[in-house]
Amino acid sequence: MQSKNKNRTILCQIFLIIFLGVTISNCGIYRKTDARKVPVSAKERVKKNIDEGRGFRLLDSQKSMGGGAFQFASSNGLWRASLDTIDFMPLSSVNYSGGIIITDWYSDNNNPNESIKISIRFLTNEVRSDALDIKIFNRKCDPGSFNCKFTDSEGTIVAELKNEIIKKAAIYNEQDKERKN
Repeated sequence: MQSKNKNRTILCQIFLIIFLGVTISNCGIYRKTDARKVPVSAKERVKKNIDEGRGFRLLDSQKSMGGGAFQFASSNGLWRASLDTIDFMPLSSVNYSGGIIITDWYSDNNNPNESIKISIRFLTNEVRSDALDIKIFNRKCDPGSFNCKFTDSEGTIVAELKNEIIKKAAIYNEQDKERKN
């Protein structure tokens, strides 16, 4: 009787091992790769993966002091183009995952009583005219007082800013495609 139970236990273990082996091998965890196309060095593999847009680097190991360098390999062309277009303005809030950029109030030296603030919301990652919701706010203050008037700017300046961002984003996406090829 004991040998029968022992045999049954061994058969169950063998069946379980075979079952798990077949199940795990079909999960897609293991993918065949050509060893000639994979760099030997780990640093080269990481660089290749980042260049191909797989994953991201949170901390830059080359820097010994300060914060980390957040370098997203699958970077969004619209995001980069927006930041490049408004790079002269101080940023108040930037949220990549939330898809919004808000600048701080900005005024040039010619008229310190007037300033603007820009809000850019990303509605999609695709480079197209309806991908961005841009709002420009104007602030005009009376000289020597705290009375300020706030207005929402619409029209040509919003359209020009949107066109500039879309043009740059299209260029960045083309460059990314060429680099990946």
